[in-house]
Amino acid sequence: MIKMKYHELLSTVGGLGYFPKAPGTAGSLAGLVVCYLLRGNAAAYVLAFILVFITGVISSGKMEEYTKTTDPSCVVIDEFAGIFLVFFMIPMTGLSIFAGFLFFRLFDILKPPPIRTVEKIGGGWGIMLDDILAGIFAHILLRILLFQGRFSI
Repeated sequence: MIKMKYHELLSTVGGLGYFPKAPGTAGSLAGLVVCYLLRGNAAAYVLAFILVFITGVISSGKMEEYTKTTDPSCVVIDEFAGIFLVFFMIPMTGLSIFAGFLFFRLFDILKPPPIRTVEKIGGGWGIMLDDILAGIFAHILLRILLFQGRFSI
């Protein structure tokens, strides 16, 4: 039971997944805070992402088994990890933070192809990979807008 509590604590990002409304948004905001704190230190940023991703695959898979639910709504480590990809090597200004966060949440909620397809992999991998793709899509869109000069750095 102690081991399960450990996976629950990790997969819910310290209990944020139990927010009564929009737990995924709470997990994303927590990840955004960490991204902001690690900005400018690419090595720490990448290491943190890798650790969160590996932890997420394992702990979210364990929570899925424990709850006997596919992609339990209390699991938000996937949103926590996905937001890292949005802001990788992106200048974090007020506008880029707002837009990147909004894009990520939209891609995560709407799940356009192939995001929805990847989600069907199941287990910890499926839980994590759909948010990883949502982060990549949001990053690409943010990059395009930055490149086109829609956002100033």
